[in-house]
Amino acid sequence: MVFSGDVWEWRGPAPYHFVWVPEDEAEEIAETAAAVTYGWGMIPATVIIGGTTWTTSLWPKDGRYVVPLKAWVRRAEGIELGHVVRVRLAIDV
Repeated sequence: MVFSGDVWEWRGPAPYHFVWVPEDEAEEIAETAAAVTYGWGMIPATVIIGGTTWTTSLWPKDGRYVVPLKAWVRRAEGIELGHVVRVRLAIDV
C-alpha cells in the first residue's frame, strides 16, 4: 500500500517521529492483524520512503496505526517535522 502523511513527533522520555496510516489502510491492516501481530498489537512491516527501505513495526494508536521513522531514515531522506512523506508499506507475514 502507498500513502502520504505528515511527519509528527511524540514527545516522551525518548521522542519519536511518526506518520499516521490513513483510516482506510488501517482498516485493511486490522483485518490481518491477528495473524501477524507479535504482541501489544505491533504489526511487522517493511517500509520504503524515497530510496530508503527498512523493517519496523507499526504501532497501534487510537484505533489506527503509526509508522515510526527512525533517526537514520530521517537523516538519509532529509525528513523533518511537518514534512509530508510518501510511504510505501508492506505487512510482513
